[in-house]
Amino acid sequence: MADQRAHRALLAAARLGVLATLKRDGLPQLSPVQPFYDPDAGTLQVSMTEGRAKTANLRRDPRAAVEVTAPDGRSWATAEGPVTLVGPGTDPRGPEVEALVAYYRAAAGEHPDWDEYRATMVADRRVLMTMTVEKVYGDSI
Repeated sequence: MADQRAHRALLAAARLGVLATLKRDGLPQLSPVQPFYDPDAGTLQVSMTEGRAKTANLRRDPRAAVEVTAPDGRSWATAEGPVTLVGPGTDPRGPEVEALVAYYRAAAGEHPDWDEYRATMVADRRVLMTMTVEKVYGDSI
């Protein structure tokens, strides 16, 4: 079993993962996502859409897990913790959309057209999930 540094490094490097939330009946809801892990802040963020199962599940039970796998499939890491949701916003310059802008900048850098991005976040009813990572585990080869 690898140490915490290796698991957290895999979380930070991964751009695809699986988000697990809890459905009303207690069974897991699994959704592919593009997570962004900030090791300095100890948080993991995912942009999602209002009205989807994962968003509704997190509004009801704000706990989640995100699993990522190395490109070779031989190593994996899971982060668990409580989440907060921000959004959706109705104002392209409002705090909900600005939180999504900060997420995008941290995860991907500058967008070629921030006005377009902001308008899309409002039109798509985007929500930012932020997980406080309380536990990380996995395996590394």
